[in-house]
Amino acid sequence: MGYLVLQSENDKVFDVIDGQQRLTTLSLIVLAVLKNLRRLVETGKDAEANKQRQEQIRQTYIGYLDPVTLVPRCKLSLNRNNDNYYQTYLVPLEALPVRGFRASEHSLRKAFEWFDRRIAEEYVKNNPNPGVALATFVEGMSDKLFFTVITVTNELNAYKVFETLNARGVRLSSTDLLKNYLFSLLHREGQHEHEIKNLENRWEAMVGRLGSESFPDFLRVHWNSRNAFVRQTELFKTIRNRMSSREAVFDLIRRMEQDVETYVALTQPETSDWSPEAKQYVKELRMFSVRQPFPLLLSAKRTLPEGFVSLLRACSVVSFRYNVIGSQPANEQERVYNSVATKVASGELNTASAIIAGLSTIYPNDKFFKEAFSEKSIRTTQSRNKRIVRYILCALEYKLTQTDLDFDSIAFNIEHVLPENPGAGWDAFSENELEALTYRLGNLALLANGTNKDIGNAPFAAKKPAYATSTFAATRKLAEENDDWTPERLAARQNWMANQATSIWRIDQLS
Repeated sequence: MGYLVLQSENDKVFDVIDGQQRLTTLSLIVLAVLKNLRRLVETGKDAEANKQRQEQIRQTYIGYLDPVTLVPRCKLSLNRNNDNYYQTYLVPLEALPVRGFRASEHSLRKAFEWFDRRIAEEYVKNNPNPGVALATFVEGMSDKLFFTVITVTNELNAYKVFETLNARGVRLSSTDLLKNYLFSLLHREGQHEHEIKNLENRWEAMVGRLGSESFPDFLRVHWNSRNAFVRQTELFKTIRNRMSSREAVFDLIRRMEQDVETYVALTQPETSDWSPEAKQYVKELRMFSVRQPFPLLLSAKRTLPEGFVSLLRACSVVSFRYNVIGSQPANEQERVYNSVATKVASGELNTASAIIAGLSTIYPNDKFFKEAFSEKSIRTTQSRNKRIVRYILCALEYKLTQTDLDFDSIAFNIEHVLPENPGAGWDAFSENELEALTYRLGNLALLANGTNKDIGNAPFAAKKPAYATSTFAATRKLAEENDDWTPERLAARQNWMANQATSIWRIDQLS
């Protein structure tokens, strides 16, 4: 049944960190068995034996009923939203009301009713000894289901277990773990239920806006936009050490709420109300698979909205130079963005120009960028890489003609001058050069879809007329300047492209 992660300080009472749904489901199955045993007793079918079975199964797996008050003393308690319904209606096997309850409570009811029906059909209907069959089913389930149980003593150890299990591919929720810790602070201080309810509603609204999978990423970006750099593995420990009072908890929630919409716009720009220019720069960051600027962008959006678009462009240019073309290490880049973000948050940097100046150490200079671009290969066999190449070629076309092309257009495609699968007529390239140069940027051009298909893998001389009549100026230029296609001519074209790129992806104040 997988990992069951429990937290306990006394080995008597356990908080279930991971496994709540599995344990709740198993308890519903047992309760459904008890409901069927009760029916057998009420209809007089082996009543005395089935009553004993009912009491024994309840005490073993569910808990016991107080003989005076008939209030259940359960082994399992659910969360704040669902425990009252579970204890009041399900455990005593009362009639289950259907109106005025949460969706999760309706899910509990429907699950119980489903198990009740299935168990009745499988073990009671047409069975000469249904009580024995029901008891055998429960005992068999108990014997045959196994959990791997991990018990920890505090939230920090629970988080370490969470990190370890996640590294092994076992999905746990750091979101729920942090939520439980924050709520425990309010409980510890004896806060009123309305405060806890307020916190829960606000928390769930943020999780709903982000999606539970994205919440840990958002939390780290949010934290690093205001505080010293923290890696994901240290995030829970860091926040835990800073959260010591109800004021700190509500302050964290308020600050997170300030940043949620910006984060959503950075991850899902299509849904935002930002300007088309701002959305375009965000889409470029997403295409580059670059998220390191997010803490800085969150910080700047809070304090410097008027210079935000220029900062977005700067981050896109830095990312193109540093990540896409330069292939530089991202860990150093992340620390620089965080350092600038905290200075923005503190007010030390309060203009777009000052913020951009703070990025100078991760802005590859023209010499480095030009050299890296002139040697760059991007394999277009991957869809992300293909989009980046189209983006680059469309930007070069714009530099020549001021024609703004949609690089996602289906009207044109990427032409490999030296084909990916060359036939006869490419003797100018050695075997090693065929492998090394096919995906060099200098070997790539834009061509209308139909034309691209028609010329296929033909030799350069057969392709050249199609290049010469192309609607793309950079492709026509290729035909005009080359009588043949050799490694030297490919390199010369890529050097020209590198010179153009240096002026396209450029931040003047850093160059």
